[in-house]
Amino acid sequence: MSTVRERSVPREAARRRPTNPAGSSRGPGGAGRGVLWPYLLIAPAVLGMLYLLLYPLGRALLISMQDFRLRQLILGDAEFVGLRNYRTLLGDPEFWEVVRRTFVFMAVCVVAIMVLSTLVALMTERLGGVARTVVLSSLVLVWAVPVVAATTVFQWLFHSEFGIVNETLTGLGLDSYEGYTWFAHGGTAFAIVVVLIVWQSVPFAAITLYSALVTVPAELYESARMDGAGGTRVFRSVTFPLIRPIFMLVLSLEVIWTFKAFVQIWVMTRGGPGEATTILPVYAVQTALSGQRYDLGSAASMLTVLLMSGVLVLYFRQLFRQEAEQL
Repeated sequence: MSTVRERSVPREAARRRPTNPAGSSRGPGGAGRGVLWPYLLIAPAVLGMLYLLLYPLGRALLISMQDFRLRQLILGDAEFVGLRNYRTLLGDPEFWEVVRRTFVFMAVCVVAIMVLSTLVALMTERLGGVARTVVLSSLVLVWAVPVVAATTVFQWLFHSEFGIVNETLTGLGLDSYEGYTWFAHGGTAFAIVVVLIVWQSVPFAAITLYSALVTVPAELYESARMDGAGGTRVFRSVTFPLIRPIFMLVLSLEVIWTFKAFVQIWVMTRGGPGEATTILPVYAVQTALSGQRYDLGSAASMLTVLLMSGVLVLYFRQLFRQEAEQL
């Protein structure tokens, strides 16, 4: 009996002993490889993205501190001048007028986008299955239209001779719009650009807000209506507090996208007539190309980045402060 017990103990101990098969990551040093392996897989994509983002930014910052014109672009003997280009821009009244116009343009576009997209999202939530599918499909199709194609369509819509807008207004008895040149007047050109930006931006914002609305529990709506709350009160007290994080995210994205709007303005008006539609990105390109002042153009681009970052920092500070007060 004693012999049998002595032999059984090693056999059970061997059965409990953990095995370490070849290639397992649990051996000495294997745990480290297992932890690092996911990071190694995404490292090429992260490094490539950082290169595409940081290198142009660093290059623009370097050029903005050099005397970089057409000669330096060809020969490459740019002289370092420090902050001279920034002082030149900041002392130019035209630059500050462009800054003012940029903020007005951004404010008008963002307010219109958020109001319209919220209304469209609320309407879509209340539609039936077929109508909801039609509305969402239409929004996706509008969102999918290329920027240059949409801008070209708007140019033809407001064409002085062949545009359908002039023809429609003339047909309604407004004879003063026969042959009206929309893009020759600063106010109308500015309004058309705003309409174009809003038309292109509403689909994304509306679909995102609709996705947030469908997550609101229906029981909360029923409780609010039982308490006698109307539609406005329900939205203010129930709907908006729950979708506020998504709403603020969409708002910040629209601020960024509107602030850096360039393609639509450049294709449609080139910043004209005069400077009526010139905002900071367009001003930077005009400065760089008109007199081959690539240094001033780069400085204008860097100031654009700083202004946009400052707006977002102030906005997020206010947002976090409000959230802290609510807690």
